[in-house]
Amino acid sequence: MALLRFRKREDEAPSGPGAAALEAFMEGYSIEVMPRTAAKVEDFRALLPAGTRVYIAHIEGTPIEDMVATAARLHREGFTVMPHFPARIIPDEATLADWIARYQGEADVREALVLAGGVARPVGAFHSSMQLLETGLFDRAGFRRLHVAGHPEGNRDIDPDGSDRNVMEALRWKAAFAERTDAQMAIVTQFVFEAKPVIDWVNRLKAEGIGLPVHIGIAGPAKLQTLIKYAIACGVGPSLKVLQKRAMDVTKLVMPYEPTEMVAELAAHKADHPDFGIERVHIFPLGGIKASAEWAQKVGGEAARPAAESA
Repeated sequence: MALLRFRKREDEAPSGPGAAALEAFMEGYSIEVMPRTAAKVEDFRALLPAGTRVYIAHIEGTPIEDMVATAARLHREGFTVMPHFPARIIPDEATLADWIARYQGEADVREALVLAGGVARPVGAFHSSMQLLETGLFDRAGFRRLHVAGHPEGNRDIDPDGSDRNVMEALRWKAAFAERTDAQMAIVTQFVFEAKPVIDWVNRLKAEGIGLPVHIGIAGPAKLQTLIKYAIACGVGPSLKVLQKRAMDVTKLVMPYEPTEMVAELAAHKADHPDFGIERVHIFPLGGIKASAEWAQKVGGEAARPAAESA
């Protein structure tokens, strides 16, 4: 199969005064797959720039063998692999150690997204990402980079009262963990559909003394009905109204949603405020990996080649 060369065509390249900011903002973007969606892709090298960080979502019930096989395949194809480690589906410390060893031995994995996971009842003793971090297993195994989850519009599972008290307390703990362990950490967020709540939330992190860089989650191009379904299931907050308003316009209802407007607004804010805490863009390919990869290429071009963080 001929591989894409990842060069901007003139009719695809971003234009206008915000083009450079948008390209810079998209540099080093990451994307997420699951084993079952990855199996449908013949060759990721035909879709993504070399070295792109690819998260592998671990959904409850997915065998670890499938997760590791997907990681090994992505590693062979030249990508940086970051599997999920959801605390609530890991029964014990021995299982965690086994998963880490498998990922390292078969796929040379050195990065992880450590999160609580969306299941209501833990299968074992772990119920939070902090417990996984406290085992010290990632550090002893030589993992270079550990990411944790963030929720710009809150998380009712963590803060049922609608506040963000528990979420912020957990993020402060994780920031302190990064400082005392020298772990390279970042917050990767739930996807959102509006720039302002993101800007307010990132500024709030800074005000709270939480210095972890943010990798902002966005939903890739998809049918509007698909996005609304996922947004409701994942607990997306007030920015859901952006989709609901769009759905009221029949002319837009049949057109795929693209996140370009929101990302461009965040990019412009970053250009005006270089110390703004967003470091990378993370794409949830809810409308398919191919559609998201093509969109990322269109708005980022060669700038979308990831500048991998140093070890």
